[in-house]
Amino acid sequence: MRALLAWFAGAIALVPLAAGSAWSQIPPQPVELAQVRTKGAPSAAAAGEAGAVARTNAWTVGVAGGLLEGTFIRFAAELAKALDDGDNLRVLPVVTFGAADNVSDLLYLKGIDISITHADVFDEFRRNRKASNVERRIHYISQMYIGELHVFARHDIKSIKDLEGKTVGFHTKGAGPTITGPILFERLGIKVKPVHINNAIAIEKMKTGEIAAILHTVGKPNNVFVNLKSDVGHFLPVEYTEKFSDYYVPSTLEHEDYPNLFKPGEKVETIGIPVVLAVYNWSRENDRFRRVERFIQYYFEHFDTLRKPPFHPKWKEINLAAKVPGWTRFSVAEEMLAKMQADKPVAQTTAIDPNYARTQAARAAPGDRAEQERLFQQFLEWSRQRTRR
Repeated sequence: MRALLAWFAGAIALVPLAAGSAWSQIPPQPVELAQVRTKGAPSAAAAGEAGAVARTNAWTVGVAGGLLEGTFIRFAAELAKALDDGDNLRVLPVVTFGAADNVSDLLYLKGIDISITHADVFDEFRRNRKASNVERRIHYISQMYIGELHVFARHDIKSIKDLEGKTVGFHTKGAGPTITGPILFERLGIKVKPVHINNAIAIEKMKTGEIAAILHTVGKPNNVFVNLKSDVGHFLPVEYTEKFSDYYVPSTLEHEDYPNLFKPGEKVETIGIPVVLAVYNWSRENDRFRRVERFIQYYFEHFDTLRKPPFHPKWKEINLAAKVPGWTRFSVAEEMLAKMQADKPVAQTTAIDPNYARTQAARAAPGDRAEQERLFQQFLEWSRQRTRR
């Protein structure tokens, strides 16, 4: 009899039902029949593994990273490598579509507790995504590294103004350039035709003349450009001015970053985009709060590990005390920062590595010791100002 009922229910499923028809009024099938139609493996809990289910989920924190060719996903993976502690804390890096979608995932996707994103992302959510009170719902743990804006164009494009009316790749929807690109061109008064495709594919379209340039917002050096030959294109300079002082910082791309694309000593100016380790602003009564609380505790306590090899060199740029304009630091991070500052002076625990600052200054002004020293002091002063704000 059960077999007949199961066959009959399956046959009904093949008949298209008009809204309001007699067939559409058939009540939902009983649980017993549904079980007959969906014979499968029992759940882990039903199989007597409830303890394993509880242990696996109790302290697992999902971190929204980014695309495989980007820098975000590497940082998410390195957080997992440095902070994982078995059943006490499991950090799960997730491949995503990038900065904007990482904030959407933090707002709406189950299992995402932490996201890596750009400091300018709120502008997108205020203007286009209409998320209410996004600044109150999402806070930050720390500013991370500075990601450089790469504007890579065909050789017939001599300046960023030459992109007026041209087709420009903004990477895939949800990635960092979909946020920074509109801000950049609007503030410069340049109208372009944006297309949203993967940058590796867009570079091939540059070769055929279909696309004039692409935008990439990543930490240098980035694999998309490392192995490219100079005949494909070149980087366009983007001058840092007061127009960009709200979210951005001055930066450069140079020979040491991309030796295939620059001659020795060559460089171009660009803008840097602060990268933010973001967290949902859970209330202390929420179960998710205790997970992010433990993640943040581990992050601050193990931060020195991340600043050493084999982790990405840009960990050395990170100043845990730096404030992100327009963002609110999460309460637990504020508490951990105060504890660290009480234990040691900020200059010893959270400032940008002076050796790293000197290396950057030497690269910016090779052979000019006076200019190197000036840049070094300027870099340290900028770091102190970011800490005090």
